[in-house]
Amino acid sequence: MKKIICAYTLVLAYHACVFSDEEAPVLPDFIKVKSQNPVSVSSNPGTVDILTGTGDLGKWIFQLKETDPLRFGAVWLADGDVTLTKNKLASRFSGNNLLILGMDFDTGKCSAWKGGLFGVEFLQFNGMNSNGRVGSVQGFDSMPANPPYARTELYQAWYRQELFDKKLCLRIGKTLPSLDFNNVLRPIPVQRKSEAIPAVSGLLFTPVFTNPVNIGVMPGYYDSAYGVTANIAPIDDFYVSLGAYDGNLARGKNTGLEGPHFNGYYFYAAETGVNWFAGRDHMPGIIALGGWYQTGLLSIPDVTKQNGAQGVYLFGSQRVWFRSPGVDDSGISVFWQAGLNNGKTLPMNRFVGFGLTAFGLTRPSDSFGMGLAWSKLNKRLFERKSELMLQTYYQAHLFLNTFIEPVLSYIPFPGGGKDLPQTCIFSVQVINLF
Repeated sequence: MKKIICAYTLVLAYHACVFSDEEAPVLPDFIKVKSQNPVSVSSNPGTVDILTGTGDLGKWIFQLKETDPLRFGAVWLADGDVTLTKNKLASRFSGNNLLILGMDFDTGKCSAWKGGLFGVEFLQFNGMNSNGRVGSVQGFDSMPANPPYARTELYQAWYRQELFDKKLCLRIGKTLPSLDFNNVLRPIPVQRKSEAIPAVSGLLFTPVFTNPVNIGVMPGYYDSAYGVTANIAPIDDFYVSLGAYDGNLARGKNTGLEGPHFNGYYFYAAETGVNWFAGRDHMPGIIALGGWYQTGLLSIPDVTKQNGAQGVYLFGSQRVWFRSPGVDDSGISVFWQAGLNNGKTLPMNRFVGFGLTAFGLTRPSDSFGMGLAWSKLNKRLFERKSELMLQTYYQAHLFLNTFIEPVLSYIPFPGGGKDLPQTCIFSVQVINLF
C-alpha cells in the first residue's frame, strides 16, 4: 500500500509537469487568480505563512470578495520519495499527503474594530516516517515530523490584534512559534514588488523550517501549541518578537493533538532583527538573532536528565543580484543559519546551514536552488558525531497557484546509524494553494 501511495504521487507529479503555461486548463472567470504570474513559494507554506493559501477557496465556493471580512484558504501538498542508493533500514519508497484548511475573519472590514484578526486552521496529514527509513536525523523531507503519521487536528486557533499604528502586534491562542521565530523563509517587507524576495528558498529539508538545535523543544509544524506572541516594530527596519508557549513537546507530548498544559513545562523565545537595502540596486537583506529557554525536567530514559535547556540561533538572507533592477524580481538571493544549545537530551547541539536561490531566470514564476545543512549530533543518542545534508531543487509553476518541485538530496553519512551507507534520495512534490 505504501508503494502504491508513493507511486501514485510520483505519477501525478509527472503528468502535472508535462503541462506548459499555454496548455493549462481554461477556467471560469470566478476561478482565475488575480495575478497571472504568481511568485515562487515555500515547499511547505503551512509552516511559515500566517494566512492559509491564497483565499481563492472562499471566492470559488462562497463568492467572497477581497473587501469581505471573511476569508477561506487551503494548502494541499503531496510528495513521493525514492531512495536511489542501497538502504539497510526499510522500503525504498515513501509518500506523504498534507491538507490544511483555514478561515480568517478581519474585524476591520465590517466595523470600527480596526486591526483585529481571527484565524482557525484544520490539518489532515497522512504519511510515513520518510526520514527515519533512511536514517536522516536532520530530515531531508519536512512534511513528516513527529509520530503519529496519520493525524487530524485543530492546527491553529488564534486572535491577533494590531496596536499603536501597527507598531505592536499581539497574537494569543493555539499557534505556530515558527511564524515569528527563526523564520528564515519570511520575505522581507519592501515597498516595490520588483525588489521583493518571493520566498527565500523552496528547499524541502527540515532545517529551513525548524533550526535543528530547536527540534524537540520548539512547537511548530505540525505540533502547534497554545501561547502568546508579541511583535514590536518601533521603526520599519527593526523588530523585536517575544513569546511564551506550552512546552510539553519537550517531554514527548503531541501538543498539536492535545489541549493546553499548565504543569511547569514552558517554552520561551525572544528574537530581534534588522533589515536593509544594499547597493545602487536597492537589494534587500535581513539578519536576526534569537534565543530560547525550555523549563521543566528533561530526560532520556536510562541515559540522562537535565533541568531545563537553553539555545541561541542566528539567520539572515540577502539579495545579491537583480537581473532587471526596477523591472521585476528575477535574480539571486542567499541565506544562512546557525544555532547551538546546551541540551543533553536533544538530538542536535550545533548547526550551520547555507542556501542559494535563483528566481525567474528560466520562467517568470519558476525558481531553483540548493542548500547545505550540517549538525553536530548528541553523543548520548547517536554513534556518529555529525550529519551533513546537501539538497537541490527546481520549482516549476504549472497553472494558477500550483507548483511542482523535483528534489535531489544527498547524505554522505546518515546520523541514524554508524553503519548506514551514503544515501541519495529523489523526491517530487506538488504544491497547491487555494
